[in-house]
Amino acid sequence: MISEKMLKTLNSQIVEEYFSSYLYLSMAAYFKSSNLDGFAHWMQVQSGEEMGHAMRIYDYIHHQGRVILGTIEKPTAKWASPLAAFEAAYKHEQKITGLIHDLANLAIAEKDHATNIFLHWFVTEQVEEEESVMEVIQKLKMVGASAQGLLMLDHELAGRK
Repeated sequence: MISEKMLKTLNSQIVEEYFSSYLYLSMAAYFKSSNLDGFAHWMQVQSGEEMGHAMRIYDYIHHQGRVILGTIEKPTAKWASPLAAFEAAYKHEQKITGLIHDLANLAIAEKDHATNIFLHWFVTEQVEEEESVMEVIQKLKMVGASAQGLLMLDHELAGRK
């Protein structure tokens, strides 16, 4: 049986995942308004992934206890540059990684083996999430102030599936 503490923490994680989706959608809107449609597409795909993460937790809780949704805060809407937006995304992913690790540690402490196993997917997913954002950051740093390089990267990011 899942504990009340675990249930409350998982419900809080749903809010964090929805905020992540909302944040990436805000970044997509920022990029769209900057005529960087490939960057916008990348962020829209990311937003959809985060929504999927929230629903995965939602479904798990639904079978274990009661889902209680919280308030989603308003995300930032503007960044100084594409690099600044991706650096903010990376910092956000690091925060989410920490929250997922906290959840896994709680599951271990409470000897909640089912939730611990459920969370393994998220632990692995966060490694991928941080890596994919860092890859774009590294490319943006290579491009620097080159408009041509930025447009090439925009074209590349448009191909994300």
